[in-house]
Amino acid sequence: MLNKVLKLFVSISLLASLAWPAAFAEEKKAPNQAVDLAPNAMSAVTIDADTGTVIFEKNKDAKLPPASITKIMTMLLIMEAIDHGKLKMDDKVRTSEYAASMGGSQIFLEPGEEMTVQDMLKGIAMASGNDASVAMAEKLGGSEQAFVQMMNDRAQQLGMKNTHFANCNGLPADNHYSSAQDIAIMSRELLKHEEITQFTGAYQDYLRKETPKPFWLVNTNKLVRFYSGADGLKTGYTGEAKFCLSATAKRDNLRVISVVMGEPNTKTRNAEVSSLFDYAFSQYTNMPIVNKGDALGQVKVSKGEQPLVPLTATQRYSLLLKKGEAAEGIRHEVQLNQDLKAPIAMGQQVGKIVVYKGDQVLSEFQLTSPVDVKKAGLWVLTKRSAKRLFFID
Repeated sequence: MLNKVLKLFVSISLLASLAWPAAFAEEKKAPNQAVDLAPNAMSAVTIDADTGTVIFEKNKDAKLPPASITKIMTMLLIMEAIDHGKLKMDDKVRTSEYAASMGGSQIFLEPGEEMTVQDMLKGIAMASGNDASVAMAEKLGGSEQAFVQMMNDRAQQLGMKNTHFANCNGLPADNHYSSAQDIAIMSRELLKHEEITQFTGAYQDYLRKETPKPFWLVNTNKLVRFYSGADGLKTGYTGEAKFCLSATAKRDNLRVISVVMGEPNTKTRNAEVSSLFDYAFSQYTNMPIVNKGDALGQVKVSKGEQPLVPLTATQRYSLLLKKGEAAEGIRHEVQLNQDLKAPIAMGQQVGKIVVYKGDQVLSEFQLTSPVDVKKAGLWVLTKRSAKRLFFID
């Protein structure tokens, strides 16, 4: 009997000794929960605009109605159309009956009224004009429905996994949703077009200035006036979505994007975004790796019409560091693909920038072809072979 009791005691002791380290390990694995800097938001995220690194998050992937933050994608497609030469800032845009019929926030476009792309952008960015958004959608897509398809296609290309657009302005609609993280992604993409902050960062301006009825614009995002460094991006409100904001601010080398959704009122929304900004700027800094416009070498394209493609940094590449974190030993390499064969599509990856600290990889940035490279014809290839054969440059 004593032997059985002894065996039972040893078994219990052994189980307890196994269970204790497991329980302790489980406790150590649980991360320390950061202070909730956006306690009233249903969802929030703060990212570094250069690297996309998440600094703060709260339910960042929750699918929620985005209200007028939707217009960030509308503005992105407008800016990309300008970059690709499909549109100019001084092009005139005619307002349809349908565009003029939009309710909610508007710049009161009349059916048949014409306004430049630049003024339409002012109306979208500053006054959140639903009518201006539809007018631009019809200009670019031929119809709002076609433009919305363009929006969804671009969202998919950007990796926005929790987003579906049903219109171009964010008015309440079935199956129209996004997430704080996805909004941060498209905000980051929009900010690559640096001139957009001329519109999103202005506190006041006018439309129809030279007419008998000038229209005063006041930015719906009051942070551009009251928070140092803030210059965008877009507010949103509907009864369903509540108060939303995708905001950006820049100080020194660091640009931050903060998104909040489902806030109870504008005062709380602005206060919590300010807290998110304060946290980011007090805790982090940005170390430039490559500046926009820097030469990055040239890529060889076998059998291409253009055998060498020069690469230039189209944006600034940087590394997010905690303040006080040692930057010594950080270096980078430009690694270009060596086996590229034509055809090469514009935007196709042709190399990468790799950032190291010692031998440890800290970050990687994709490099893409700035042009299409078609396959060279037989005559061109024959001439090249002859030149190589006879050592002709």
